[in-house]
Amino acid sequence: MSGVQTITVGADEGDQRLDRWLKRRFPHLVQTRIEKMCRKGELRVEGGRVKPATRLEVGQSVRVPPIPEAHEVESRPVDRSQISRKDAEMIRGCVIYRDEHIIAINKPAGLPTQGGSGVSKHVDGLAEALRDGFEDKPRLVHRLDKDTSGVLLLARTRMAAKGLTENLKHRETRKIYWAAVAGAPQPRAGIIKYGLVKAMGHGKGGEGEKMQCIHPAEVDKTPGAKRATTEFATISALGQRVSWMALVPVTGRTHQLRAHMAEMGHPVVGDGKYGGSGQENLGDGWGAGLGAEIDRKLHLHARSLRIEHPITKAVLQLVAPLPDHMARTWDFLGWEPREAPLDPFDPDEFTG
Repeated sequence: MSGVQTITVGADEGDQRLDRWLKRRFPHLVQTRIEKMCRKGELRVEGGRVKPATRLEVGQSVRVPPIPEAHEVESRPVDRSQISRKDAEMIRGCVIYRDEHIIAINKPAGLPTQGGSGVSKHVDGLAEALRDGFEDKPRLVHRLDKDTSGVLLLARTRMAAKGLTENLKHRETRKIYWAAVAGAPQPRAGIIKYGLVKAMGHGKGGEGEKMQCIHPAEVDKTPGAKRATTEFATISALGQRVSWMALVPVTGRTHQLRAHMAEMGHPVVGDGKYGGSGQENLGDGWGAGLGAEIDRKLHLHARSLRIEHPITKAVLQLVAPLPDHMARTWDFLGWEPREAPLDPFDPDEFTG
């Protein structure tokens, strides 16, 4: 549990709701707790009481009461009767690994990891269906964006949650994403080191927020910018039209993979935020569209995660099958997932 903190709103954090700002700084903090802290007057901005929707300004001081660590968060009681049989079967069908300490699921694209304003169905709530007789429901230890599918970890116990949280930060932990991107990147493999800074959207509640890429030489001169590194490798390419990429987020910035690929001129297929058809891309400037059904969903998938088990210390290699919309695209393009190396960045497995 942290102590009372006074945090200054950064140059890149202005003009956003208090609850959104808190969730970015404390990913495991749920909406109901934020609302309770506001009601009790524990959260204050410039000494005054606030509401979750209060908009912050750059330079303001936010008093934040003690916040528990992820492994200290109590599982929220959920009425299992509120989870439909169909949803319970769906989330159970997503499990790709389980033991008495942890669960790994293949999160469906379009399913939020946690709840928020207007969100009624999410992994955190459905996790009650994965309790399997344990005292606590499984708790989240990290997140995936709503439209990104793939490997997502939950912990059955506080000790496991603490260990996973620590191990996710370890340099030996390896996350590999698969993506279909517009065009054919040249070189076929490399490292992207553009920094990222938030650019707020103009919609109600800050909708439309994007990450703007900053040249590495300008990061230290740009208020709010953070360094970001992505490894990329081409697994297969269909001429100059579309490529199957493996991506490793060495750092874990918001929308990092999507923003970095768009900055290269090769946005992720189906990415309406960073890769609209009007975007000028390297090569032929197709944008992120391939037409018809393919364009409707983001083609970004957390394919694999190699991590040390928090209790047994064994190294787990977790692999998530492609979601249906990406599997159909792979079939349409003639790409075979079984032929791809587990780690395309390992010279012993893949030469490009």
